[in-house]
Amino acid sequence: MDVIEVLLPGVGVRYEFVTAEGARVGVVSYRDGRFEFVRYGIADPDACETLAVLTREEADTVAEILGAPRITERFADLTREVPGLAAATVAVPAGSRFDGAPLGATQARTRTGASIVAVVRADDVIASPGPQEVLRGGDSLVVIGTATGIEAVRRIVAG
Repeated sequence: MDVIEVLLPGVGVRYEFVTAEGARVGVVSYRDGRFEFVRYGIADPDACETLAVLTREEADTVAEILGAPRITERFADLTREVPGLAAATVAVPAGSRFDGAPLGATQARTRTGASIVAVVRADDVIASPGPQEVLRGGDSLVVIGTATGIEAVRRIVAG
């Protein structure tokens, strides 16, 4: 899909694309952190209608909702392309010593060589979690590494 990027001096950046149904839509990323979703008119391509204005937090939520399934698909594709690389989810059991502890406390990457690339919590996805991200019982960790490394992460988190 082609995305046209237009710099709006003093305002931000506008991104435009045409959907499969032929609608021309745009997203304006304002310098102050707001995002505006617009739809352009068919009769007058310069006229547009605001569909929604979102705060940075609201836009992040929409990105997480739209991105969660794609993260899993991309990792699945990657593991097919790189021999020896695997992806799996590892559950954080309630009562685990890491339930309520920061991700960094697991030392998972240092101890196993596997990377925790996302935390799935109910309907939320925390992509690229930092070491300060607090784990909760019921979380699912998306782990990339060798099969041995992933199994080691599973043992650490369960311990």
